[in-house]
Amino acid sequence: MIADHRAISAFLDAKAAESGSAQNTMLAYGRDLRDLSDWLAARRATLADLTRERVEDYLTHCDAQGLSRATRARRLSSIRQFSRFALEEGWREDDPAIRIVGPGKAKRLPKTLGRDEIEALLAAAPQIGRSETEQARNLCLIELLYATGMRVSELVSLPVAACRGDPRVLLIRGKGSKERMVPLTPPARRALSHWLALRDAAPKNSALGRLVAGKGARWLFPAPGAVGHMPRQTFGRLLNDMAVRAGVLPSRVTPHVIRHAFATHLLEGGADLRSIQTLLGHADLGTTEIYTHVLDDRMRDLVLTHHPLARRG
Repeated sequence: MIADHRAISAFLDAKAAESGSAQNTMLAYGRDLRDLSDWLAARRATLADLTRERVEDYLTHCDAQGLSRATRARRLSSIRQFSRFALEEGWREDDPAIRIVGPGKAKRLPKTLGRDEIEALLAAAPQIGRSETEQARNLCLIELLYATGMRVSELVSLPVAACRGDPRVLLIRGKGSKERMVPLTPPARRALSHWLALRDAAPKNSALGRLVAGKGARWLFPAPGAVGHMPRQTFGRLLNDMAVRAGVLPSRVTPHVIRHAFATHLLEGGADLRSIQTLLGHADLGTTEIYTHVLDDRMRDLVLTHHPLARRG
């Protein structure tokens, strides 16, 4: 088998070509496999010498280091994918990781917000900002976030061309450059239309006008800086201000919590997990299943409310 560093590079190249994995995912694969390679090297072995026993010993080593269950599960996943790749490439004749049972990830319920708290944030958004233009932009930001469940990186980097013509759906480019269509609610469409009108009408000598005429022309939310659009950190600070104005504890309000609220509220309203998976851009249903506690609660309430024997003590 070829040297470890070349084998890892070949694996990463293949993963990038096959699945279009996001850069952060590829970096995680690389870190995990290099750590394994270093651990093996300290024992005068290489990835070519990997056996089931060595994989299990490595996972025990990771546990002894105090790594979380989620990290250990991710490392085993990286090893499994690499060993399967090595088998397919003919580098080895077996897959040493195929039958290893991992530690699993700790199941944590997603943090979310109630509908009344979301309503308070939406009401507070147009009160944040030094001008009508900033207020309209801020309302548009949170309306789009809650209406679509976008990741914050997807929100701040929306191309303005995708938002023209009063769209009923948005085309969102997510992780791994994968695209998905997400419908817009009427309030989100109104907020988007108002912000676009003010953005387009910005005087040429104003700060916004100069951004729109320059490197921010491509983006829905232009801003100074190298990339030309609003940074995630800026939106995080705006969200913090909205939470304070809305009377919601700021530590409970993040872009990802609003993404969780989007999914949770849809499920509470009767949407199915497959639809939520598509809207969130999850690669597999397993990721979306963190929201099943909502379905469990709804089913329990359904039985307790409608079963003919539920009221018998």
